[in-house]
Amino acid sequence: MKAIFWDNDGVLVDTERLYFSATRQILSAVGVSLTKEMYVDLLLVQGKGAWHLAKEKGISEEGVERLRDERNALYGDLLLREQTVMDGAEEVLRALHGKYVMGIVTSSRKDHFELIHRSSGLLKYFDFILSGGDYARHKPHPEPYLAATERSGFKKEECLAVEDSERGLASAKAAGIHCYVIPTELTHNGNFSGADKVLTSIKDILKIL
Repeated sequence: MKAIFWDNDGVLVDTERLYFSATRQILSAVGVSLTKEMYVDLLLVQGKGAWHLAKEKGISEEGVERLRDERNALYGDLLLREQTVMDGAEEVLRALHGKYVMGIVTSSRKDHFELIHRSSGLLKYFDFILSGGDYARHKPHPEPYLAATERSGFKKEECLAVEDSERGLASAKAAGIHCYVIPTELTHNGNFSGADKVLTSIKDILKIL
C-alpha cells in the first residue's frame, strides 16, 4: 500500500451527528420527522439527501433552498461550538505521515470543511484534499476515489480508503481500491460485507499497516 485516502466526517472528525441534528431540526419546522434510521439510509447509504421529504409536504424548490441555507448555517454554528477530532486520529496520522501519500476525500462543503479544520491540527498530515465541488458526482459514485487515485499517482491496487459508511465503501470499491471501514454510532448497523477489513477504532490501522 502506497496511498491512503481518508473520509472526513465520521472517520477523522465526529461531525455526522451534528449534521444529522441540524438537518432534523430544520426539517421539523416544516412537519418532517427525520429519524436516525431515515438519515442513515438516505444520506449514509444512498447518498441522496433528505430534502425530497420537505417537497412531499408541499414545500417549493425555493422553500427547500431556504431550508438548506438554514441547515447549513445551523451546522456551521454547531461546528464552531464543539471539538470534533476523533480520539486517536492525530496519533494515527502522525505515525503514518511521510510513509504514505495521504489525502482527504469528502463530500463536505468547502466552507464547512474549513470550519471543521480551523483548529483541528490535522491538515498538515495530508498531501491533498478533495472536497465538495472538486468532482461532479459524489459518493457512492466512484468519481471521488477515482480522482484521488489519479492525484496520488499510484495504481488503484496500491491505494486504500478509510470509510465509516456504506456509501463511502461503495464508492471506494467501485473505484477498484481497498477499503477499511470504521463504523460509528450512526453506521454500526450497516452492511460492510464488501470491506477489506472492518475495524473498531482508527487506532487499529496502526496494527495492520
